[in-house]
Amino acid sequence: MGKPAILQIERIYYPVLSAVGVPVNLIAIMILSRGQCGLSKCITYYLVGMSTADLLVVIIDPILRWNAQIYYPDSFLNITPVCSLIYVLRFATTIVSVWLTVAFTFDRFVAICCENLKSKYCTAKAAALVIGNVSMVGCFVSVPWYFIYEPYYTIDNVPWDCIAKKSFFSSSIWGAFDMFHRVLTPCVPFIMIVLLNVLTVRRILIASRVRKGFRGQSNGENLKDTEIENRRKSIILLFSISGSFILLWITRVVYQIYARITNIQYYYSYSDPRYITESTSMMLQLLSTCTNTCIYVLTQARFREELKNALKCPFILIVKLGSA
Repeated sequence: MGKPAILQIERIYYPVLSAVGVPVNLIAIMILSRGQCGLSKCITYYLVGMSTADLLVVIIDPILRWNAQIYYPDSFLNITPVCSLIYVLRFATTIVSVWLTVAFTFDRFVAICCENLKSKYCTAKAAALVIGNVSMVGCFVSVPWYFIYEPYYTIDNVPWDCIAKKSFFSSSIWGAFDMFHRVLTPCVPFIMIVLLNVLTVRRILIASRVRKGFRGQSNGENLKDTEIENRRKSIILLFSISGSFILLWITRVVYQIYARITNIQYYYSYSDPRYITESTSMMLQLLSTCTNTCIYVLTQARFREELKNALKCPFILIVKLGSA
């Protein structure tokens, strides 16, 4: 009898995600770090930070966690202390990735809706400070996960695999921590991103009507407004990143709320609809680590040019070496 369909999908999905996620995020980091994409330093810092966090998520979760479990069940990565550390890093990198998306969304909200704060908050220095603080807090709040797991079995006094301790489900302290973690990521970020985007859209619509009315009175309706055009490009980037996050995380958010309400502790089999739903939500969530680079390619002309130049470099070098 063959393995359940969801397990067969996982065996294919996670290696492919790893093979795609690492290079696309490295490419994004290298291109954005050069600062030649026509973006402000503030935006560039956030995008580089988000790409770096996404790269770490891909390395920790699909590669070290899923691929190791599926293809190398007897490797040292599945020894309980190492396995527990991987879980800590998995939660830490996910928190940082999610909250940097929130920070970027908030930065663009301030730039568009809060003119008085724009000069103080929307700067490269402020962005670097936010990225550093988010990273430290993400690591700090993830440390308790190391003490939640115990060995699934022991061979020759070597503990293998990780399974949550029974006290994790019965202790009120661990229950509070679990609730705090679920609220911290992804429930609050999800709500904040939706709310900030709604407020940003409202502000843009009001400002656009006012400026169109002003242009109609002064210079005619057909005169191109440079400020609106620049704002439009910034908004396309913001909404593309935020929209991708919302679409790929919504299944995970809804399932986590459902799992907490119904107190799901285990699954009857790999064919259990609840396991299939959770597995699907995790695959969609991890897919979000690979989408931002595609968004940059589709929405940023300067990024496309830099990417073309980067792809041409090896061939130009080969031609030069061949003709030397």
